[in-house]
Amino acid sequence: MKKKNLSKLFLMPLLAGSIAFHSFAQSTKPMNNPLLENWNTPFQTVPFDKIKNEHFVPALQYAIQEGKKEIEGIANNPDTPTFENTIVALDNSAMLVGKVAIVMSNLNSAETNPELQKITKETSPMLSEFENDVILNEKLFKRIKQVYDNKASLKLDTESSMLLEKTYKRFARNGANLNASQKELLRSIDKNLSALFLQYGENVLNDTNGFLMELTSEQELAGLPDFVKEAAQQTAKKKNKTGYVFTLQAPSYLAFMTYSTNRDLRQKMFLAYSSRAFKNNKNNNVPVMTDIVKLRHQRARLLGYNNHAHFVLEERMAGTPETVNKFLDELFNYAKPVAEKQVQELLAYAKKQGFTDEKLQRWDYSFYSEKLKKEKYSIDNETLKPYFKLDNVIAGAFGVANKLFGLTFKENKSIPVFHSEVKAYEVYDEKGNFLAVLYTDFFPREGKRSGAWMTSYREQKRVNGQDVRPHVSLTCNFTRPTDTKPSLLTFDEVTTLFHEFGHCLHGMLANTTYQSLSGTNVAWDFVEMPSQVFENWCYESEVLASFAKHYQTGEIIPQTLVQKIKDASNFMEGYATIRQLSLGLLDMAWHGQFLDKVENITEFEKKAISKTDLFPPVENISTSTAFSHIFSGGYSAGYYSYKWAEVLDADAYDLFKEKGIFNKEAANRFKEMLSKGGSEHPMVLYKRFRGQDPSPKALLKRSGLSQ
Repeated sequence: MKKKNLSKLFLMPLLAGSIAFHSFAQSTKPMNNPLLENWNTPFQTVPFDKIKNEHFVPALQYAIQEGKKEIEGIANNPDTPTFENTIVALDNSAMLVGKVAIVMSNLNSAETNPELQKITKETSPMLSEFENDVILNEKLFKRIKQVYDNKASLKLDTESSMLLEKTYKRFARNGANLNASQKELLRSIDKNLSALFLQYGENVLNDTNGFLMELTSEQELAGLPDFVKEAAQQTAKKKNKTGYVFTLQAPSYLAFMTYSTNRDLRQKMFLAYSSRAFKNNKNNNVPVMTDIVKLRHQRARLLGYNNHAHFVLEERMAGTPETVNKFLDELFNYAKPVAEKQVQELLAYAKKQGFTDEKLQRWDYSFYSEKLKKEKYSIDNETLKPYFKLDNVIAGAFGVANKLFGLTFKENKSIPVFHSEVKAYEVYDEKGNFLAVLYTDFFPREGKRSGAWMTSYREQKRVNGQDVRPHVSLTCNFTRPTDTKPSLLTFDEVTTLFHEFGHCLHGMLANTTYQSLSGTNVAWDFVEMPSQVFENWCYESEVLASFAKHYQTGEIIPQTLVQKIKDASNFMEGYATIRQLSLGLLDMAWHGQFLDKVENITEFEKKAISKTDLFPPVENISTSTAFSHIFSGGYSAGYYSYKWAEVLDADAYDLFKEKGIFNKEAANRFKEMLSKGGSEHPMVLYKRFRGQDPSPKALLKRSGLSQ
């Protein structure tokens, strides 16, 4: 997942909260505030060791006031508007606001606490208000429009033309053409949305952290491998509990659902996980989520669009909700028969194992599918995990980047980090030139949201001829080392690490002039393509042999296991595809039609995804209340992009299979595509790389959905 970042101005605010906005007049630069000082750290990295919570509010107050001065300077420039004095000046403005806000936003995702959450709530409306002050500045937009209207005579290069186009659309699509009363309404909507986004995320985090299951008897632990029990025992110690503690954090939850033979406890865990933020408590996201949907649609209508999806998709590769729905339906028609056959096979297998019910329940899927996978392919997580020591997998990802692009990675312990478990690396290109800083953060914490993502602390740009290199972060939630074992990954977690590292490469290889077009600042249905392409190397024998080594013996993973990984790569792929499509359909149901009010969330969800149902319905659960991707993570009306990007990914990797997985020509073309960021239309970039239009045939074949 690419975390939608506060890359600079002009985005729907992601820093959100519920505390009322206060206007602060901060004209004097606060003293001894590290956020406002020149960072005398290696590569001007964030001085995390000096930043405290109390620094954020005064830093943002000051940065916003300075940013307003910069914007007014551009808007009131007496000279005739030009590309340089208006468009480029705007792209380089308010950098201090972005600098402070990015640090706060990223920490609130990866290392938050109640005080930081409160601060984020307080400052979110400030940022929203500032963004609207810029977007709705009539003098500024008049200058932008004048440059835009004269674009034919400017003779701009491709990247500059794209910057002008995106700048104009950014303003026009976000209220610059509204009248005064409409602009005030837009301000109100944006302020409320910014608060709701953060509240939604906090509620999911709080409900996730609020559950634990403490087990003590051997009967309760039946079926769990030693590595799962050891991790649960360590969690118990950390929480001052006896016995074994299981939580809703992904490593704990997934392991329990995969191995526990106690069906009642699996059901208990499933219901707890699937009802996050859907309980009658202070973390209930139903009112938060429905307000988000209502306001998004109101905003879209105000701006002249039928609904939120029409607004969002206008600037995506897909273009319209109709195109997205057609795409999802086409994949559904291929996947549904395969998925139904796979679930029936799983039920038949379960009955051979003593299962007596007529139908499998959702809390049975992981348990029996893992067993069936082992029977069919003689492979399972327990067999594979010893070969996937986290440190080795990281080295493997670095090694692939080296072979493809000539990159090298050097840990630098002098770079400040925000938690003791975080590592920082200097990254160099094939000529030995400094390329980027990479942070890695791999283990769950109570102050860290679940999932895996890439984000940036600084994005690449050129200022006065100087190439300012990016600082990016790779964040996951893997099983911690125990007293007797290092962190060992499942193969799914290996692909997750490679996926997020693919996003990081997109950011690190950036080579553009303008920050707002750099790295992962691309169409949202293109952003997942590079990361999903990078997953493919996990399945290659040559790559696995370079890092998949038994953590105790050092034995390289046997070729027989490598072949089994390949053979099992399509296992239950029909089901997995239907699951992804159901989430895409649910997203479009929320955002692809105008919704002013939803009376019953459960019934709404059932109607939206009924055709994807493969298991009996379960009462008192909700997907939407913890669907952070679309309600607080930047993927609204865009969840389809995972499958969209898979089509591009499978088609793209076919080029490497044709030419060689480390073929320099293919690698250089891929690197060139990544380095361009959003400076050209993504389809133009893709076709230049691939030499042809993308075809879904490669994905359907790879997934076993067609012959």
